Amino acid sequence: MTGARTGPRPAGQEATNDPVPRDAVTVTAAGTVGSARLRAMDEVTRIAVGGDRPYDVLVGRDLFDPPQLLPGAQRLAILFAPPLQGRAEQLAERTRMAGVAPLLIEVPDAEAGKHIDVAAACWERLGAAGFTRTDAVVGVGGGAVTDLAGFVAACWLRGVRWVPVATSLLGMVDAAVGGKTGVNTAAGKNLVGAFHPPAGVICDLATLDTLPPADLAAGMAEVVKCGFIADPVILELVEREPVAAVDPAGPVLRELVERAIQVKAHVVAGDFRESGAREVLNYGHTLAHAIEKVEGYRWRHGHAVAVGLVYAATLARLAGRLDAQTEQRHRAVVGALGLPTSYRSDAWPEVLATMRVDKKARGNVLRFVVLTGLAHPTILEAPSDELLHAAYREIAP
Repeated sequence: MTGARTGPRPAGQEATNDPVPRDAVTVTAAGTVGSARLRAMDEVTRIAVGGDRPYDVLVGRDLFDPPQLLPGAQRLAILFAPPLQGRAEQLAERTRMAGVAPLLIEVPDAEAGKHIDVAAACWERLGAAGFTRTDAVVGVGGGAVTDLAGFVAACWLRGVRWVPVATSLLGMVDAAVGGKTGVNTAAGKNLVGAFHPPAGVICDLATLDTLPPADLAAGMAEVVKCGFIADPVILELVEREPVAAVDPAGPVLRELVERAIQVKAHVVAGDFRESGAREVLNYGHTLAHAIEKVEGYRWRHGHAVAVGLVYAATLARLAGRLDAQTEQRHRAVVGALGLPTSYRSDAWPEVLATMRVDKKARGNVLRFVVLTGLAHPTILEAPSDELLHAAYREIAP
């Protein structure tokens, strides 16, 4: 399998090959595996996620049949936030038609749902319904519902099957793939969780048609992240067609989604428990998670990641790791999507304190994913407070 280049590359030198693992992709209809723009929009792409517990990510339009991924289940708990009630009820009806008993569980929307009390309430519902090891959980929604559903499934009876039905761009390219589940705590985001791979993933692109434009653009931050760490073609597509990149019914966005999923699938297959290479997927996230906590999770995750990407590039340049041209490209690509590139200066003390409990930290040592060149991520360990602050001042108006 081919993947992102890992060998040395001079700072600022772009990859000249296509780093996306194309041999991990199949198309259900007869056709050529390659650019999504060469395929009919009603075709289904099947992206394989390898490892000890392999599964498939299905990408297409009007996909909505989790029971097929959960053979033998007699009950299906369907977790959903209020805006997705209609979608969840449709799934419940299809579940009944498949001979499986549905259990609808409404949870708070967005990050408010990622709380241990919400998870505990879900477990009580599973217990009352008599859920066994052969039953399963489905999360219908964006990244927050996906994280919660996976965590509920990981802990119930020490692990039952689950399937995320991603209805947001963020959920499709990030939360739904990789098996990282969790909830937030007062100390920070995603500090309590479990690695629990799904039985399969459904990415129904039709759900993006009604996604608020701000949420769609925010999800692009995770797509762009994949472009910087592994697949520069993503960046080229956004730079060439920034409007088409956020057109939910168009072929460009589909290609971007598939490429981002492929990047993540390739990385997590080789490092499921984030003991090494998988850390690169946290590019931009150390600052992003701190911003989210400081803002009381009122900022969209993608907006925080966008700022985090710019900060990581600035930090790398100041540390002598990255050239100024690639740093500026971060600002240009993020800005072309209408995403923020700066954060408020007065928040630095709280931001720094929050970053110190980041998941990548080792003891008291802060560690940042940075680039030494396009598609060549590495770890910057123990940067000085002076360097961190200097980088922050450049993104703080």
